[in-house]
Amino acid sequence: MEAKAIARYLRVSPLKARQVADLVRGKKVGEAQAILRYTNKKSAPLITKVVKSAIANAEHNFDMNTDELFISEIRVDEGPTMKRMRPRGYGRADVKRVRTSHITVVVKEKEVK
Repeated sequence: MEAKAIARYLRVSPLKARQVADLVRGKKVGEAQAILRYTNKKSAPLITKVVKSAIANAEHNFDMNTDELFISEIRVDEGPTMKRMRPRGYGRADVKRVRTSHITVVVKEKEVK
């Protein structure tokens, strides 16, 4: 059994968010939350929020034991890119790309052998 949570259109670069996602992939949810709490990156609180949502979905929708949950999959996909103009010298302008991300977290229970 698995539970999933998705956060879409987050204003954080997918490359930068993937660095934080790689830290918690495969970890138990308690350990993952501790790692994210002390990670000094913009995407850490955003990923924490999605992990908490996945835990709540597992507990509420599927009656899973939260002590046995681990992050089986965490994916950061690219969302739409917003284009903004940045004025430059001599009347020119550059395009500034504001990137967005979609973060997906899937949690599962450890199988007891």
